[in-house]
Amino acid sequence: MVVLKRVVLLAAGVLLAVSTAMAVASPAKPKKAAAIVAPSLPQPPPLPTEAEPVPPRVYLFRGALGPIFSTGMDRLAERLTEAGFKADVYEFTICRLVAQRAISTYREEPAPVVLIGHSMGGLCSIIFAEMFAEEKIPVSLVITIDPAHATGNVPLNVERFINIYLSDSVLGGGDVVAEPGYRGHYASFDLKQNKRVTHINIEKSEDIHRQIVDMVAQLPRVPAQAQGDPVPLRYLVPGDSLVELWDSGVKLPMRAGDTLERIATQYHVPVWSIAQANGLYESTPLAAAQDVIIPRHLLPAMPAQAAATPPKSVPPKSVR
Repeated sequence: MVVLKRVVLLAAGVLLAVSTAMAVASPAKPKKAAAIVAPSLPQPPPLPTEAEPVPPRVYLFRGALGPIFSTGMDRLAERLTEAGFKADVYEFTICRLVAQRAISTYREEPAPVVLIGHSMGGLCSIIFAEMFAEEKIPVSLVITIDPAHATGNVPLNVERFINIYLSDSVLGGGDVVAEPGYRGHYASFDLKQNKRVTHINIEKSEDIHRQIVDMVAQLPRVPAQAQGDPVPLRYLVPGDSLVELWDSGVKLPMRAGDTLERIATQYHVPVWSIAQANGLYESTPLAAAQDVIIPRHLLPAMPAQAAATPPKSVPPKSVR
């Protein structure tokens, strides 16, 4: 009986071993198919949001006896500061020192540079720009206000230059021109016909201050080279006219029947400005397809065809 039990147990053990071996050798039966989840494709990184333009740094320079005679530079600096810009006023005598510090600041934290100078401060602004040129650093805007006669030429690294001066001034009178090969924006305004303007008060004009603040505010949002090649402007401003600070001109083709008066109305500029820019009399007829220089501000001019035929419900835009 005992032997029979052992035989049964031995047989059961053999059967269990054989079953286990077969289970290991045989592939497992496929289970019921589960839902296949496709792996998600890697998502592209989100597009970077457009960086906020870096505000310009403005360096202003007084002329000789600046705290007495160049107080307009201080008032302009106040207006720029109120508008949210870093604007500091310096004496022209420390021009090179300020420029060296500005170069170091630019290397550490680049930002558009604006230079504004009255009288000897205008000369200083050009020296400042020349020092930046040696370091291959661009200068976004230079404005000289009745600079000294000894003021040098506008260096090639200056993107925009404006000179407001009195050609018959003894204390100022600097007719600043650009270096050969200059391709930036250039505009020169001679105010000698305005008998109310003198070397002592030319930098104190509230209207000019307002326009300068507007220009500085627009600088970070416009390209250095606007649509089309900028055409230099040189004006003898009529004595009874306000100064409008165009920064260059642009050539646009005319249509048959266009006149200087019509074009001036269309682009919101005085007739005399177009006549002077093109060396024409105000009554000179224009020919179809003739290129005419139109003064403009920081923004490029709108396309010629759109300008010629603006929508009826929208008034024509000025050249910008």
